[in-house]
Amino acid sequence: MKRVRCPKCDHFIQFDETKYADGQSLVFVCDNCQKQFGIRIGVSKLRALQREENKAESANLESQETEQLGTIVAVENVFGFRQEYPLQLGDNIIGRRNKGDEIHIPIETNDPSMDRRHCILNVKRGKNGNIIYTLRDNDSITGTFLMNEILGAKDRVRIEDGAIITLGATTLILHAADVD
Repeated sequence: MKRVRCPKCDHFIQFDETKYADGQSLVFVCDNCQKQFGIRIGVSKLRALQREENKAESANLESQETEQLGTIVAVENVFGFRQEYPLQLGDNIIGRRNKGDEIHIPIETNDPSMDRRHCILNVKRGKNGNIIYTLRDNDSITGTFLMNEILGAKDRVRIEDGAIITLGATTLILHAADVD
């Protein structure tokens, strides 16, 4: 199964790509905003452009000093799509992806119980060089859960590899960086 995103409202439409041949054009009507749009199955010019942008971005990142600080893996319970996001030093704002919002970890979900800026995961180096992860809620409507315990408004909780964070109906798993 594949998902396509409506260019007008960012709503996802799911379809079975195995029923269509490469190069075939498909037309969709968005259930959310009723906009009609088309796609072509297979390799597109947009993908080639995105690959070039990704190569340039990778070269830029390699030129800077980069280090592996861990990742957040998001699994949306409704569809089970896996999304993986690298962490950076400092505050990592986690929330529901919305066109135009500037957040560090934009989870692609239709889950209305996840805020656009739901929680903050701070990553910093300790005195002995180890990486410290601290989680806090960002005044979300439904709250942030860590291992089925809700965080209070002023709670700052240190978390470790394998910590399970729940934001609405979406589950996040912390994969800490491998420190030698």
